[in-house]
Amino acid sequence: MKLKSIVSISITILSFCAIASFALANNVFYDPQLLPYDGKAYTGARDPEYISYDQALRDYMAKRIKQKFGVELDPKKYSGFDLLEIEAVLKCRKSDEPLDIFLKMFPKQQ
Repeated sequence: MKLKSIVSISITILSFCAIASFALANNVFYDPQLLPYDGKAYTGARDPEYISYDQALRDYMAKRIKQKFGVELDPKKYSGFDLLEIEAVLKCRKSDEPLDIFLKMFPKQQ
């Protein structure tokens, strides 16, 4: 009797955890274009593989920012990591705050 209750409680807990993980999985950062770069280390900013990774990240982030916030940014003007920071700022800013103030904080690339 005691074993049956332990097993049923365990199954209930595992089921709840599985459902919660599937629900949270929708917000996971996933793009097939970026998967080939997972776990790689680069020798520097001039490494050809790093340059291709940064370009893929720029394209993805510019598309994602446009979809989520309706803000069109040129991926050639910002680095991939700048675009990640811009997305974070856009999440935190108030809707009535002008965007130009925040974009001045990020240096544009030539």
